[in-house]
Amino acid sequence: MFGKTNVFLIGPMGSGKTAVGRQLGRLLGLGFRDSDADVVARTGVDIGYIFEQEGETGFRVRERESIEHLTALDGIVLATGGGAVIDPANRRVLAERGVVVYLNTSVEQQIARTRHARHRPLLSVGDPARVLGTLMERRAPLYAEIADLTVTTDGRRVGVVAEEILRELQRAKGGQAPYNPSP
Repeated sequence: MFGKTNVFLIGPMGSGKTAVGRQLGRLLGLGFRDSDADVVARTGVDIGYIFEQEGETGFRVRERESIEHLTALDGIVLATGGGAVIDPANRRVLAERGVVVYLNTSVEQQIARTRHARHRPLLSVGDPARVLGTLMERRAPLYAEIADLTVTTDGRRVGVVAEEILRELQRAKGGQAPYNPSP
């Protein structure tokens, strides 16, 4: 597991993948990438527009292409979209090409963190609590399936979560400090 040079963050929307990923990248001395930002950069339009024009299916195709590309890079921390794990191809490349860290958070915390977000197409229709609960029921087993490490983010600061991940990576690699992602 720890001969891998990448760290991939998975988990539901609002779990802190982007914020924790940026901080973890700094701590590890690795570049940070975000699969949603990569989709936007590749298409030149925001995710909401892709959902409007192509639906979730079209977005997931673009997401798969992005994850295939990004996971092939060396020495990165990657924040994935919350639904990236629904695609078996994504789960396979994430598990094979990096250390997968599941940022687990409650639906209540997700609601608190996403309540003002305007860029979350799946929350634009219906009751957010019900939508997030349904998504979590479907996706939690998929997150757990490929996770090398699970960290809870509820009520915790970004830096504290990133430092916990760093400590766990160091412990798993035999206590080497600082964590060196190279084999």
